[in-house]
Amino acid sequence: MTIRVLIADDQMMVREGFSVLLNAMPDIEVVGEAVNGREAVERVRELAPDVVLMDIRMPELNGIEATREIVAADAAAKVLVLTTFDLDEYVYQALRAGASGFLLKDASARQLADGVRVVAAGEALLAPSVTRRLITEFSRLADPPRPIPPAARAAYGDLTERETEVLVLIAQGLSNAEIAERLVVAESTIKTHVSRILVKLGLRDRTQAAVFAYEARLVTPG
Repeated sequence: MTIRVLIADDQMMVREGFSVLLNAMPDIEVVGEAVNGREAVERVRELAPDVVLMDIRMPELNGIEATREIVAADAAAKVLVLTTFDLDEYVYQALRAGASGFLLKDASARQLADGVRVVAAGEALLAPSVTRRLITEFSRLADPPRPIPPAARAAYGDLTERETEVLVLIAQGLSNAEIAERLVVAESTIKTHVSRILVKLGLRDRTQAAVFAYEARLVTPG
């Protein structure tokens, strides 16, 4: 199955460069481009891409607000944030807005393609180590945690003891394989737990589960 990608960046060289790299992959197709956040929202509505490569700093509507609108519209597209620095102060805000991960603009062709594939498959950030560092650093810097909606808080109460344990390990940045090894169970069992956690909490992916865990104070930074 071909992964359909939309590239949203106000720099033409970035859009063209990423388009060339991604279109060279047999399983990825760039179906559109956007020069600002407002256009990105509109193009997602028109094209229904699987993944949106979203720059954060763009005119008219920045990448954070564009991500929030795309997610709020219940679009199936997964947002992969593009940033120049791996400790960009806005990355955590983008994750809270609903982004599924982030990617450095100087990523290699393989890293770019792998990142798109990982996010399209519903996985979390590109590497568990990234999850650990980002969530830890930016939960300190971000605004005070959002109140957990009553429905989500009630759903959290519906999690089993094992599901809660898995949720905490997700927030700590462990992959499915690492969680399986830690809990001495099959990786397929962990995948089932993750799926149930996402359904019960009404979340899109592992990244949002990690953010939820921090904001619900199940895990604390540091």
